[in-house]
Amino acid sequence: MIKTVLWDVDGTLLDFEAAQAAAMRTLFSEFGLGPCADEMLARYDAINHSFWQRLERGEITKQQVLIGRFEQFFKEYGIDPAVSVPYNDRYQLCLGDTIVHRDDCLSLIDLLKGRVRQYIVSNGTVAAQTKKLDRSGIGKRMDGVFLSEELGAEKPSPAFFEKVFDAIGPVDRREVMIVGDSLTSDMQGGMNAGILTCWYNRKGAPVPDGYRIDYVIQSLNELLSILGI
Repeated sequence: MIKTVLWDVDGTLLDFEAAQAAAMRTLFSEFGLGPCADEMLARYDAINHSFWQRLERGEITKQQVLIGRFEQFFKEYGIDPAVSVPYNDRYQLCLGDTIVHRDDCLSLIDLLKGRVRQYIVSNGTVAAQTKKLDRSGIGKRMDGVFLSEELGAEKPSPAFFEKVFDAIGPVDRREVMIVGDSLTSDMQGGMNAGILTCWYNRKGAPVPDGYRIDYVIQSLNELLSILGI
């Protein structure tokens, strides 16, 4: 029986792509950088993804992710990379201005409340996630929120999950499941922690080799049958 669910936020409970696109376009206007075309958004998304994967592998620090991704992006488009620091400061807050819930997730979270314990586990910054979780209504519905910046460890490291389990009390890891969209952060993290993994695979991508994935869902509401509800 699954008694504890660890939720990822970006790309799982919330539509991160929508928030990212809105924040980028808002800040291009605010900083006088001209239009932010779809092609630019796609290129930034690829750069951003590569930096976060390097963080997950322990190759760089969180601060190097936050600033380095914009430095590389701006250099490629002939924009002064010196703007990266103030741009990132505003970007963290702008990410919380656009809230798009996945699969009516609030109703699902409410339905699960009292049946399983629910916690947020995220590598997002405190500034961005605090605003998102507040404005989305997700934070107040959770039994706890764990952000890597506060824990001093990142998903998928075992240290991240050890800190989570230390905080929530003794758990049988066979009764804990992580739900997330990222193979390298959430699924690998679940494997490293020795807990059940549920891959939120909205687009129905093939399940890759090298991961122990216990459940694959395309809608968050499929969790009800997994949890026997």
